[in-house]
Amino acid sequence: MRGGNKDFMAVKKRVLSGMRPTGRLHLGHLLGALNNWVKLQEQYDCFYMVADWHALMSEYEDTKLLRENSIEMTRDFIAAGLDPEKSVIFIQSHVPEHLELAMVFSDITPLGWVERCPTYKEQLREVKGRDLTTYGFLGYPVLQAADIALYKASAVPVGIDQLPHLELTREIIRRFNTLYGGRLFPEPDPLLTRVPKLLGLDNRKMSKSYGNFIALSDTPEEIAKKVAGMITDPKRIKLSDRGHPDICNVFSYYSIFSDQAALDKIRQSCEGAKTGCTECKKALAVALAEYLEPMRKKAAALSDDDIRDILRSGDKSARAAALETMAAVRDVVNFA
Repeated sequence: MRGGNKDFMAVKKRVLSGMRPTGRLHLGHLLGALNNWVKLQEQYDCFYMVADWHALMSEYEDTKLLRENSIEMTRDFIAAGLDPEKSVIFIQSHVPEHLELAMVFSDITPLGWVERCPTYKEQLREVKGRDLTTYGFLGYPVLQAADIALYKASAVPVGIDQLPHLELTREIIRRFNTLYGGRLFPEPDPLLTRVPKLLGLDNRKMSKSYGNFIALSDTPEEIAKKVAGMITDPKRIKLSDRGHPDICNVFSYYSIFSDQAALDKIRQSCEGAKTGCTECKKALAVALAEYLEPMRKKAAALSDDDIRDILRSGDKSARAAALETMAAVRDVVNFA
């Protein structure tokens, strides 16, 4: 496995990122992160984790699918193009040093730093039906900082809305380095990701909790059913009405998953009232199914044993790096 190749690791800067296994991955994950992660494999020494500790922080009341989701998320990772020969793919909870370093960081992080975290406030405000007023959830930015620092990542792929999180990580690392001397941990820089705007099928933010998404593993039949229910141009009432593609969510999907020639043809047909919304949605469902077909085939070819083998190897590589880091942390903190 690539994770054990020290020569490779020596010549490339390191990246750490991860996702919470709270359900199947969807088109938003593909466009927002996975496609970028695949590209980063060629430029960086990449560590990609199944962030099950972070999932537990919000899903602690119902964990029956946590193990299954971790396997299926890894399957989606590989199907989307992550290569275990190029990247370390591992499960967060299988590397206990994440929690050890998080405890050290918790001891030096002022309470006000985590209380002001904008995402924490947003989640408390928006998430309904779950009690997130817990010690663990308040401290999740500290665990996130430990995730990054444990592998001495020098860069983290983020969207612009995640910059405050990364800045908190930098502050925690800076405080650690100041308290204990030297520069044990690099302050990670953001790798800003340009994400195409893709709303959910109901025009809201795409979210697992809303159920308004197309999963990477959806069958053509499932895709057709979901797309049939999409909200279209609110100004177009009858087939004979002229369409307005720029305010139609269906057209926004075409703009991402179709080539320019097809997009121009769709625009002309819509604006000229030559194609109805039902027909347009049927064609989109076919296009999405074709786009996802290579990933579905690749995922179907991976057995659960294949996935577990990949994770065992990734866990081993991640653990080796983590143990090295924690040995240095224990030394500078003066643990016996």
